[in-house]
Amino acid sequence: MSRPAAPYTPIVRAGDLLVLSGQIGIRDGNLVKGGLETELRQAMANMRALLEAEGASLDNVVKTMVFLADLDDYARMNEIYCEAFGDHRPARSAFGVAALPLGARVEVEAWAHVG
Repeated sequence: MSRPAAPYTPIVRAGDLLVLSGQIGIRDGNLVKGGLETELRQAMANMRALLEAEGASLDNVVKTMVFLADLDDYARMNEIYCEAFGDHRPARSAFGVAALPLGARVEVEAWAHVG
């Protein structure tokens, strides 16, 4: 699991909820190369690792927020996102933003229910 790029806690338990800070495609302290697809796959792997450390999985995720540096990446993001979640469909919001940490193309934040 990679260390955060800033002073925050990557995952916090609040009763029956796990709140995950935004995950970008960081591995070994650096943003992975390869653009949206590689970054999103790594961000989802980071999210999966955080959840598993708390005894949860992507199936427990009830809400996500996806931040895109370029809304033209929306359709491709949807494909990769659906691959990661399979048939599970959390509630989701997606936003275009001016910039993301470390020049990332995508960031994903999530809430999971583990009650």
